[in-house]
Amino acid sequence: MPTKAVPRKQAAPAAAKAEAPLPFDARKLRPSHTFPEDIIAEIQRMADEGLYYIRGFGAKRKLPTFDDLVFLGASATRYPLEGYRERCATNVVLGDRFAKKPIELKTPITIAGMSFGALGSHAKEALGRAATAMGTTTTTGDGGMTQEERQSSKTLVYQVLPSRYGMNPDDLRKADAIEVVIGQGAKPGGGGMLLGQKITERVAKMRTLPVGIDQRSASRHPDWTGMDDLEIKINELREITDWEKPIYVKIGASRPQYDVPMCVKAGADVIVLDGMQGGTAATQDVFIEHVGIPTLPALKLAVEALKSMDMHRKVQLIVSGGIRTGADVAKAIAMGADAVSIGMGALIALGCNKPVHEEDYEALGTRPGFCHHCQTGRCPVGITTQRPELEARLDPERGARLVRNYLTALTLELQTVARANGKSHVLHLEPEDMAALTIEAAAMAGVPLAGTNWVPGRV
Repeated sequence: MPTKAVPRKQAAPAAAKAEAPLPFDARKLRPSHTFPEDIIAEIQRMADEGLYYIRGFGAKRKLPTFDDLVFLGASATRYPLEGYRERCATNVVLGDRFAKKPIELKTPITIAGMSFGALGSHAKEALGRAATAMGTTTTTGDGGMTQEERQSSKTLVYQVLPSRYGMNPDDLRKADAIEVVIGQGAKPGGGGMLLGQKITERVAKMRTLPVGIDQRSASRHPDWTGMDDLEIKINELREITDWEKPIYVKIGASRPQYDVPMCVKAGADVIVLDGMQGGTAATQDVFIEHVGIPTLPALKLAVEALKSMDMHRKVQLIVSGGIRTGADVAKAIAMGADAVSIGMGALIALGCNKPVHEEDYEALGTRPGFCHHCQTGRCPVGITTQRPELEARLDPERGARLVRNYLTALTLELQTVARANGKSHVLHLEPEDMAALTIEAAAMAGVPLAGTNWVPGRV
């Protein structure tokens, strides 16, 4: 008799086999220090696109800043100055080494080079008006001289970069000083960038470029390779301008202990030192975050180099990169700078990252306070754009008032600190007036750790 078949048990559906969730354990949500969320996202973006990231603004990583230094102030052993009764001067002369017509500043706070192209014409005009009102200078940047900027800036510094965009003898003679740019703090060793969406017909004509095509400047000057060639170039510029204009040389902070002496020997009247915190309209993110050294140690090395040549205060030193407050200005001067230059601070005063037009920030995938999309030409507040409808949001007269107010406040803070240390001129501030709050800052700035006489690294 045939055996009766026993039906086989059917397999349970896959969903039914799923294991019950484990109890929540917060320890398992610890981020990796080596691969935090933003690094994971960037690796996956690179895997998708096969391209490096280009952006604007400046370094976002934590870096040593002037905040790690404090002023000691006057007390029983030193006398402070009375703020409303005793004068504290802020005037500075730049470029009196060789130039017939050195620059005389009413405040030691200048506006850094930012090009027409990176910025719109309204922004350039606003910065020029503000600098004129404050008795200081503004600088052209990598794009040539615009009519608006020359008219609005009483004292204008003309930049000569490897690109030589718009450079001609007439504009050199129209300028009040000339700045030969060897490097920038945001990208030492790298050239400028201006992406195609910002190259309009006007920008293209000034730079002799095709409209709408990405522009990448050379990373080095085409006609020199060393100090002798730089000296020849400086002398050429002096001859073209009849030895009237001071010649600045701008270097990115990398090896200032060697670069500064080279610039001095080549005949520079003024050296501009741009630290790693310096901003840019567009460059590779890897440059911004990983190339160069911070402003704090770079400044110390530059001053030491000038002193070793007995040229400190004879060749003036302007420092830039991350200068935000009057305290920053005072600390830079106390460390040995003659003046400072600000870029991002001035743009923020104009309205950069201001919480207005928030729908435009959202369209860029960001929010006010986090925006670094200068390279797109879609600036919600009309600063780093060539689009007429966006640029119209920035009124040059109102923008000039905002920047002038900012520069005024910086100057007042600088004077307040100088008076508190008993100084009748801001250039009388010195390292002895400061202490460091961290070992790193003490070593980088060359001032004692607070509460000690110890300067790390000094025998």
